Amino acid sequence: MSGHERQSVFRSEIFPSIGIFVGLTVAMPLLDGLLHWLDLVWIGRYLGIPGTILILVALQYSLNKHKIVVSGDPRTLLRRHELLAWIGALLVLVHAGVHFNAILPWLALAAMLINVASGLTGKYLLNRSRQHAASRKAALLAAGETAESVDKAIFLDAVAIDMMKKWRDVHIPIFLAFAALALAHIISILLFWSWR
Repeated sequence: MSGHERQSVFRSEIFPSIGIFVGLTVAMPLLDGLLHWLDLVWIGRYLGIPGTILILVALQYSLNKHKIVVSGDPRTLLRRHELLAWIGALLVLVHAGVHFNAILPWLALAAMLINVASGLTGKYLLNRSRQHAASRKAALLAAGETAESVDKAIFLDAVAIDMMKKWRDVHIPIFLAFAALALAHIISILLFWSWR
């Protein structure tokens, strides 16, 4: 891989994923600080609700991917999934703030951040491995190799791609842990809310 190709991989794939995650961790204290500065801290208490709703709406992509709901263009749904999940995560982060008064919300928050990181990592690894296999296959075919010899040559790449697809086997249980912890947090809030 040439220096130019390596730069483009970093510029087009690695840096955007890192930027999305870093942007989330930078935007949270900025938004939280803005609410404090405007003396609107009470708004943060309620941001968990729209944040959770956005995360739930973002699940349309996963439901479509698993053929539970069949509607929409997968690429558009993926972009919407990433955007809504990012905004939802930001609102939940601001909702959580920097308060150490309960362990359950912090466990849910940690699971959510791990879920965001695993989603970004999995997307990068899968895209990168597919691109590598496609370019290697094209190069071998351009060099005059037969289709059979190309298939043999890229067999390990195909196995690697299948392994990369397994990142969802980690991403989905992490999401389910986040969902269970978030639901437990919501139920505890409803049970102990001062309704008067």
